[in-house]
Amino acid sequence: MSKVIAVTNQKGGVGKTTTCAAFAGIFRRNGKRVLAIDLDPQGNLSFSLGAEDTGLTVHDVMKGKCTVREAVKHTRICDVMTSNILLSGTELELDGSDREFVLKRALSQAENDYDAIIIDTPPALSILTINAYTAANDLIIPMTPEVLSLQGIAQVKDTILAVKKYYNKSLDVRGILLTKYSSKYLLSEEVAEMAEIIARQLGTQIFDTRISACIAAAEAPAHQQTLVEYSPRCRAAREYTRLAQELYPDLAGKSF
Repeated sequence: MSKVIAVTNQKGGVGKTTTCAAFAGIFRRNGKRVLAIDLDPQGNLSFSLGAEDTGLTVHDVMKGKCTVREAVKHTRICDVMTSNILLSGTELELDGSDREFVLKRALSQAENDYDAIIIDTPPALSILTINAYTAANDLIIPMTPEVLSLQGIAQVKDTILAVKKYYNKSLDVRGILLTKYSSKYLLSEEVAEMAEIIARQLGTQIFDTRISACIAAAEAPAHQQTLVEYSPRCRAAREYTRLAQELYPDLAGKSF
């Protein structure tokens, strides 16, 4: 059965897509079967992983027009279920009483096909985000050391707690991941201290591993590569590798 990992924050630009791609690359390099799901209508993860934005998408899956297996696109990095702008209409299109479980039911058809399923969520509190939380085993929350990023976590906190109460009692909030981090800035430490308060409210932690600011993280998507293959020796790539190995030793291995 797959380990389903959702990466989330209400704020955009905090490294959700970079984190999803990095984990996908690390798991795949360790020989694991990986499916990346782009649940953001902007389609950034789809592009970053080299998946064509034509044909069947996650929108078709959630509308019941096809199965996960039919929508999957095979790329050099991993399997991808792509997104496009049509996905933004899902809020209005899903009107059933059990609409929070659409993605979970769809993934149950392919849960034995993959070792890891990684979901990139949109920067919005929508039915897409709730579907991701309901389908996931684990939740990882990236944030940059900025006040607006901290507000994004504060806003998503109530949604996470509601999903745990009503839809997915086993959802495990693994931790808050500080990205684009630099210890030389006082604001970084001040925001980290404030994030500790929210982490305690969620019953989770701030990861000791922090992802350093790195120009390679911005360059890698242009080459349709994950950070860990584009610049494997850069500090951020090594930090992602260490974090993945600590959280998911069975998927990421002990060393490369």
